[in-house]
Amino acid sequence: MLSTKDAIADLLQKEAKVRQMGGEKAVEKQKAGGKLTARERLDLLFDPGTFRELDMFVRHRCDNFGMEKIEIPSDGVVTGHGMVDGRPVFAFSQDFTSRGGSLGEMHAAKICKVMDMALKSGVPLVGIQDSGGARIQEGVDALKGYGDIFFRNSRASGVIPQITAIMGPCAGGAVYSPAMTDFVFMVKNTSFMFITGPDVIRTVTGEETTQEDLGGAMAHNSKSGNAHFACENDADAIEQIKILLSYLPANNMEDAPRTASTDDPQRLCPALDTIIPDSPKLSYSMYDVIREVVDDGVFFEPHKYYAQNMIVAFARLNGRPVGVIANQPTVLAGCLDIDASDKATRFIRFCDAFNIPLLTFVDVPGYLPGTNQEHNGIIRHGAKLLWCYSEATVPKLTVVTRKNYGGSYIAMSSRHLGADMVFAWPTAEIAVMGAQGAANIIFRKEISAAEDQAAKRAELIAHYEKEFNNPYVAASRGYVDAVIVPSQTRARLIDALEIMCSKSEALPPKKHGNIPL
Repeated sequence: MLSTKDAIADLLQKEAKVRQMGGEKAVEKQKAGGKLTARERLDLLFDPGTFRELDMFVRHRCDNFGMEKIEIPSDGVVTGHGMVDGRPVFAFSQDFTSRGGSLGEMHAAKICKVMDMALKSGVPLVGIQDSGGARIQEGVDALKGYGDIFFRNSRASGVIPQITAIMGPCAGGAVYSPAMTDFVFMVKNTSFMFITGPDVIRTVTGEETTQEDLGGAMAHNSKSGNAHFACENDADAIEQIKILLSYLPANNMEDAPRTASTDDPQRLCPALDTIIPDSPKLSYSMYDVIREVVDDGVFFEPHKYYAQNMIVAFARLNGRPVGVIANQPTVLAGCLDIDASDKATRFIRFCDAFNIPLLTFVDVPGYLPGTNQEHNGIIRHGAKLLWCYSEATVPKLTVVTRKNYGGSYIAMSSRHLGADMVFAWPTAEIAVMGAQGAANIIFRKEISAAEDQAAKRAELIAHYEKEFNNPYVAASRGYVDAVIVPSQTRARLIDALEIMCSKSEALPPKKHGNIPL
């Protein structure tokens, strides 16, 4: 039996060996590829000295294909918990230097253990993926491991925030866990995500592609929408994860963390009084509106490159986190389409799950027309937006800045879908459709009978604009709570949020609804 001194020395020696991961050459190769190691990533994520590793000495049990002779440090994944900006977080980080970070039975068991701990503790989970995929030598045990992880992703959804950082390859079955988490970060040029890689695609379909074009960070950020953030490097990704966590509660039973704000809650925003162009044919950026209104002009934007006709972002009003949803008039005139509806829906449901109030800025002429949109299901996808706004029970504030027509008027957090307070600028146009189209339909006979049809059409369009294309008809019905001077928007929203922050609303008892997926 070893003495206490020798036992401690033996422990420290074993720990040091495990911390070498896949060995000096493998670590050098990892860094030469522009990537940090699994342990360096965790060191950056957690406050110094707070990370506590779990299951360091777990080993695989595979004895197929000579695996009984192969030692994999920590079985290719580092797991544990610590503090991020003083708040507890669980995490796992796959180690590509150790057999390519391949997932086997015990590798998955380590991940599942911290997932269970995070769920029981009500603490966010961060998963850093860098893996060659399933450990083929372990066969169905590896597949079981993926299934166990997916099951827990589902159970934890809406209970604790789940964040994925892809910092290397993520292929085959491994891609489904990131897709089931709340936010996915990818690193440009070093991270890839696809079900089947370029070689398989070339063999099966003859199509030529590259890893970057097929499943790189920008492909998934701008085209598929499977990723929410495209980061410059590993360190940048981890810094952005920390920013995201700062807006989020630890779990669904808590409110998002409020911070002290130095930005005057009654501050006026004079730039907003002139931001709407006089001509309806001219555009403006909704980003400028958001910057003027939120604390210190700071917001944090997921899905920046995807469906850019819709903006979603986290921001603060008088120190309270809010989820911002906004049409972007500079892209497709702010029209709603399939991708924009999906983008907003997922974000709204996340915010509602974690008690983050919703702030919606509206400038929308309608749904994007076309056979492509219709045949690909704009009706079903558009219905998701109606569904999630109706389902959300957090405080919902809406500001109509300009156009707000037809079905899209209803969809963008209208009073009829449960908005708690609706404000409109005097430039708002709330109607079934634009004045020109409406006048052409309503006054068809008068226009066709006129001697000067162009002049008559212009006269009747102007009449419709004055009488109906304004915020006052909706305000007269109580559908708009107040028509406000644009420069007062920040102050009115903060006052509304303060009074509505104690809102209590519950859905009818049911297992779950059948959202139009």
